[in-house]
Amino acid sequence: MVPAADRRVREEKSCDITQIQLSYDCSFIFIMAVLCISFLFQLLFCLAFSLPTGRNSICGYRSCPPTNPSMLNVHLVPHTHDDVGWLKTVDQYFYGDRNYIQHAGVQYILDSVIDQLQKDPARRFIYVETAFFYRWWRQQSQSTQRIVTQLVNEGRLEFINGGWCMSDEATTHYSAVIDQMTLGLRFLNDTFGECGRPRVAWHIDPFGHAREHASIFAQMGYDGFFFGRLDYQDKARRMNTKEMEMLWRASESLTPPVADLFTGVLPNGYNPPAGFCWDQSCDDAPIRDDPDLEDYNVDEIVQLFLNTSYRQAAFYKTNHIIMTMGSDFQYENANLWYKNMDKLIKYVNALQAKGSKVNVLYSTPSCYLQELNLANFTWPLKTDDFFPYADDAHDFWTGYFTSRPALKLYERLSNSRLQTCNQLEVLGGPKSTSGPFGEGDSDTMKRAMGVAQHHDAVSGTEKQHVAYDYARRLATGWAHCEVLVRNSLAVLSGSEAPRVFCENLNISVCPLTESSRKFSMNVYNPLARTVRWPVRLPVNGSAYSVTDSTGKAVDSQVVPLSKSSKEVRRNRGYAKSELVFQVEAPPLGYSTYVISMLQDEPPASSTKPTATRSIQNKFLKVTFDDTTGLLSSLTNLETNQTIRLSQNFYWYNASAGNNEESRQTSGAYIFRPNSSDPFVINKTAEIQISTVSSTVQEVTQWFSPWVSQVVRLYEGRRELELEWTVGPVPVADGLGKEVITRLDTDIKSSDYFYTDSNGREVLERRKDYRPTWDLKQTEPVAGNYYPINSRAYIKDDKHQLTVVTDRSQGASSLYNGSLEIMLHRRLLYDDFRGVGEPLSEPGVFFDGLVVRGRLLLTLTPPDTAADVHRPLAQGMVLQPLLSFQDGTPSVNTKLQFSGLQAALPPAVHLLTLSQWDKDLVLIRLEHQYEAKESKTYSQPVTVNLQKLFSTLEVLGASEMSLGANQWKEDMNRLQWNTEKTSKPHPLSAKDPSAWEVTLNPMEIRTFLLRVQQLQN
Repeated sequence: MVPAADRRVREEKSCDITQIQLSYDCSFIFIMAVLCISFLFQLLFCLAFSLPTGRNSICGYRSCPPTNPSMLNVHLVPHTHDDVGWLKTVDQYFYGDRNYIQHAGVQYILDSVIDQLQKDPARRFIYVETAFFYRWWRQQSQSTQRIVTQLVNEGRLEFINGGWCMSDEATTHYSAVIDQMTLGLRFLNDTFGECGRPRVAWHIDPFGHAREHASIFAQMGYDGFFFGRLDYQDKARRMNTKEMEMLWRASESLTPPVADLFTGVLPNGYNPPAGFCWDQSCDDAPIRDDPDLEDYNVDEIVQLFLNTSYRQAAFYKTNHIIMTMGSDFQYENANLWYKNMDKLIKYVNALQAKGSKVNVLYSTPSCYLQELNLANFTWPLKTDDFFPYADDAHDFWTGYFTSRPALKLYERLSNSRLQTCNQLEVLGGPKSTSGPFGEGDSDTMKRAMGVAQHHDAVSGTEKQHVAYDYARRLATGWAHCEVLVRNSLAVLSGSEAPRVFCENLNISVCPLTESSRKFSMNVYNPLARTVRWPVRLPVNGSAYSVTDSTGKAVDSQVVPLSKSSKEVRRNRGYAKSELVFQVEAPPLGYSTYVISMLQDEPPASSTKPTATRSIQNKFLKVTFDDTTGLLSSLTNLETNQTIRLSQNFYWYNASAGNNEESRQTSGAYIFRPNSSDPFVINKTAEIQISTVSSTVQEVTQWFSPWVSQVVRLYEGRRELELEWTVGPVPVADGLGKEVITRLDTDIKSSDYFYTDSNGREVLERRKDYRPTWDLKQTEPVAGNYYPINSRAYIKDDKHQLTVVTDRSQGASSLYNGSLEIMLHRRLLYDDFRGVGEPLSEPGVFFDGLVVRGRLLLTLTPPDTAADVHRPLAQGMVLQPLLSFQDGTPSVNTKLQFSGLQAALPPAVHLLTLSQWDKDLVLIRLEHQYEAKESKTYSQPVTVNLQKLFSTLEVLGASEMSLGANQWKEDMNRLQWNTEKTSKPHPLSAKDPSAWEVTLNPMEIRTFLLRVQQLQN
């Protein structure tokens, strides 16, 4: 059976089962050799997909209350903003636990709201965070669920945004954002059908807004987007020019209006206007409407409301304004709110009989949006983004771009593991979730990752105990996925031997490789192209043999373990060395390597570096300064390019709030250095180890007891790896520290630099400049910081230096030819934005957090740079998964496997492969190049859906919206008039046939495939 999740056809849609043809009947394409089988499939699909939810429902725009075209219409939007973790954990917020931290209980909010909505059909409420609603819904009786369904079907309870959480926009990767939105939207669709589909995106609290998020929302079918936080200078200008609402063109590659999104800035953040907060947590006076009482205040309240309405209307174009009636965790006693709003509407509207031109009504963001659309105005066009965000002259919210760097990496690695888990669930078939190693699932990890995208989760702006909880959830999710992965690999390989995963390879800890004399390693590649990947395993032998899946010997090298690795791991491992070699794995598949110890004597003592101080492979050459030990140059031997390159580590002294200009401190959110000039940690680097071999060449630099780095060139690779280790950051001197690395070059960048948006399209940045207003720069460092999710670069006419990162970080270019990236923060004061504690992470041993990470550097001509950094960044996001088995694989073990018939074209990325239902698989294919970015790859490319998989036969396919909650053909977004632009629009190539889909630059296409497993 096809579950309710897939009954997505509109009510008026019908299926004609009398026609047997190659068509889109019932939204699926069936191209089959035998017509009778085609007929049966069409009949099955018609029965399954033709059952609409809420046949008598009047929801969406049809449920909107009437307005008065000759009056100022004030749309009151009752809402609550429920953080999926912040000061308390998700569980604590839901149950109302630990209220001494913050009084908040989401279950009581929903209980109270549902009760109050039933008392008056005019009342409205919107809800946003599906992670909470999902939990609450599962605890309700059938009678309560019926009542809620009726409220949804009548548009009285409306879901807005609809993702598992309200995601952060600076530090999230687009793939994880799409996943968490899909998770929430699917639950709403399963539960409420079409009436549960949100029309409006609602990001009232995130601290700046990314262009890629707007593009994602548009491609998911949203009609509009409202947010609360906007830079104070930008807001002042927009209020003055009545540009608080606009059309956001969120892609330079996608043909308008594909990524166009109507966007509005809310007038009061997400709070009610002053004087009109009637929650139990508020102090505003209730409406006292008994004229016999001495404190009767109706006239006073009404006049205040009229004045407030007219004042707000002066900043907006139409005769409609919106007021957010609610705030953080409000409506636990919804009666307080509704009783007073009922009175407000009654008494304000009563004045219409006396000539008042103000009309107040219960409304929702979608109803407000519809009125703006009906006004048929021409709206200003926005093409950049809303970073960085400042709420005052010295208060730039740019610190959280880097806050909690270990959690940021763990979230990124968890995303990679989730994609692997999803893929192997499909490729391994039913036994992957119930097999020789027990019961496994991907759902737990999906929910954990969904919560981790919250704007107080991966952002690093939560309390410490909440950060621990986010990490615990990710670990629990992976534990469930581990079972699934073991089962799937057992099915695919034919081996049920125990399999282990080494979680601490980044600090050279893996008990099996440290103790075993012979073991095998499975390398699973989640990318749809063959990858080569350097592997470093902690070992205690001095020589090893490594063979691949065909028995061919693989070049390897044993290198001594660095001093910093020993200090970081402490007592968690005992390896003396690392075994280094490169592996290769087929697309969407695995290879197996057998590693055998040849000698177990201790490694020979390392030799000191030679006087030349250079390392090179056939693509790159790196030199070091003889005097300082720092990098001095980088050469691309293929293109004969050389740049001066110096790199060092510095720290900004974090403001303690004792500055004459402002009392603002640096904290989890805010970055505010005391000076524009950072302190250098050491002007020289001691070179401790220099290794030169056919596998890897590396130099270990020691800057201080808390900063070290390994500079690496692997054989056959076009990138330079910088593996940095920072921490514990010392603060005994009473100074908070914001640690950066800075790359100084002779590239003539002229104050321009470039950063990615959520890991996808790249935006041009310019020092001390904003594209949409005349910036008055008040913080020359913090005011020039931007988020990077996967890359940043500087360039001139001849050279481009690109840095690919392993997690989200803050970056800037403050000097010509310079690029700096913030790596770590340890602070001594709270920044007064609510979290209530300093950002000073204790680490595993409670003496301060140690963080290790990697930067990959490429030097190329600008016109070919994307050809290198696009696949490099994608490989950093989706890394191979290593698993280990003691001993030698059995004779019948399948040592190599690929889930694809062939690698996808270089421009195409398999963004999603996930089990949707028993015979249904969700896939997303993505063109990973921007228009005009690459002469080679910025072209349309075609993929045949039937020829994708090696183990699956594709029987049918239907295209969906990006959020997978609408058929693509049913998407019908509101259209908007905007200012004309002279910029030519990119052209889109069409599909050559039903099975062959064409991807244009930056396009993501989503399909639901009906599949069956092929028999071996």
